[in-house]
Amino acid sequence: MLAVAIIVILALIIVSRCIVIVPQSQAFVVEQLGVYSTTWDAGLHFKTPFIMRVAKKVSLKEQVVDFEPQPVITRDNVTMQIDSVVFFQITNPKLYTYGVERPLSAIENLTATTLRNIIGEMELDHTLTSRDIINTKITAILDEATDKWGIKVNRVEVKNITPPSEIQDAMEKQMKAERLKREAILIAEGEKTAAITKAEGEKESAILRADAVREQRIREAQGEAQAIREVQQALADSLKMLNEAAPTDKVLALKGLEALEKVADGKATKLIIPSDMQNLAGLVSSIKEMVSDTHKAE
Repeated sequence: MLAVAIIVILALIIVSRCIVIVPQSQAFVVEQLGVYSTTWDAGLHFKTPFIMRVAKKVSLKEQVVDFEPQPVITRDNVTMQIDSVVFFQITNPKLYTYGVERPLSAIENLTATTLRNIIGEMELDHTLTSRDIINTKITAILDEATDKWGIKVNRVEVKNITPPSEIQDAMEKQMKAERLKREAILIAEGEKTAAITKAEGEKESAILRADAVREQRIREAQGEAQAIREVQQALADSLKMLNEAAPTDKVLALKGLEALEKVADGKATKLIIPSDMQNLAGLVSSIKEMVSDTHKAE
């Protein structure tokens, strides 16, 4: 019974080892007697005991590798440190397993070599402003070179480009000067705008004041003209009423004396007396009689 139990346990262990479950996004490279047999995708698989074995478990997810900074020399003999990030994905587990020894190290060395070749054809200024061009070129070169290893390079990103310290100092001074220049330009433009705005405000204010003075003068002139028209209208009305009343010679004489009184009260230095002064005495007596008649009537 003990021997049977041992045999059953061994059989169960062997059967359990023959059942292989491949997780999602992975692939297993299987060898049979040391020779590549097949590649298992995600799912349930069975292997022959003592004959088949899983040689390598490969992840099919996109992977990211951050490489250390690499020294590169530009066309104008400036040594810089550039570090890069490679995004790749395994598309052929068999080629990835048997195509190259230590694939990550191979990708790192290939990246460094490609960077040196690309940067060596560019000057410093062009290098600092053409990061997208560098990324595109190195991605195309790496993708083509790693295709035989079963690797698809999706993209390469140059993270940092670090020039020598003296060049960094010069660049910082230049950027500081540019910032000060832009600041001075902005201040000058602000002052110019403020001056223009102030001048326009003063101009509009002067126009408004002139319009106000003109409007005031127009209204004063209109008021004076209206007053003159009213005085003249009143005078005309009084004359019309006097004419309609059929005044006597005595009333007309009295009106003449009133007019003469107004002339005498003026500021004129000369006074013109009517030629018929001989009738003045008679005019006065007539006025007295008219006043007396008025009192008697009252």
